[in-house]
Amino acid sequence: MRTTRSTSERDLAALYRAGAVSAAVAVVLYVAGLVMVVATTAPPESGAAEILQYVHAHRAVYIARQLLWTAPNLFLMVVFLALAVALRGHGRGLAAVAGVVAVSSWAVAFAWPTSGDGSLAMVVLSDRYAEASAGQRPSLVAGAELLDALNDVPAVIGVLQTLGLLLIALLMLRGTFSPWLARLGVVTGVVGIGSEVLRPVLGGAYAVYGLLLFAWLAWVAVALWQLSLTPKARRIG
Repeated sequence: MRTTRSTSERDLAALYRAGAVSAAVAVVLYVAGLVMVVATTAPPESGAAEILQYVHAHRAVYIARQLLWTAPNLFLMVVFLALAVALRGHGRGLAAVAGVVAVSSWAVAFAWPTSGDGSLAMVVLSDRYAEASAGQRPSLVAGAELLDALNDVPAVIGVLQTLGLLLIALLMLRGTFSPWLARLGVVTGVVGIGSEVLRPVLGGAYAVYGLLLFAWLAWVAVALWQLSLTPKARRIG
């Protein structure tokens, strides 16, 4: 019995460490993406043909930007799984619902064709556009226009991601983690839902949600790492 309990604690500690590292990696990738956005030439804000020409001329930079905004989805799946498991003692049903909403929303994000900063599919279109004849280009431009429009549309996936974060943060208020971490999560979730719904009209103000998310994830990384050292602790972070 003691061996089983010890093994279970080691498994939990490993999951919490994985969540901590994943949260830290996600923050690093997001910050790197933000730095690249600031440091590199921005794509044209309108004109699908111009966007395709830009992507073809800045292929490597454009691909790097898309990967930096997309890759964190994988790590955030691990983060929210670890948080849901850590919070299961405050209501297994609620933790399961919050975990499913949060984890699945970040997983489904891989199926959405845009990243918020563009789309990897735009790279394929730009290559074809560069080689296409004048008669073939209109259809490629139409495809680019669709991707550009989807990039600015409030995605249900984005709303679900922030809803999952909010549900996890509300459960955090019951214990295990610092109440201040929980409150920051609640604020981030509420602001995030509003930001995703109003994304087309917010412009640069959308970055407020991003900064809150970065801060919350960085704190979560520290809290989960501490929890991995003391899996049975009541208050961490």
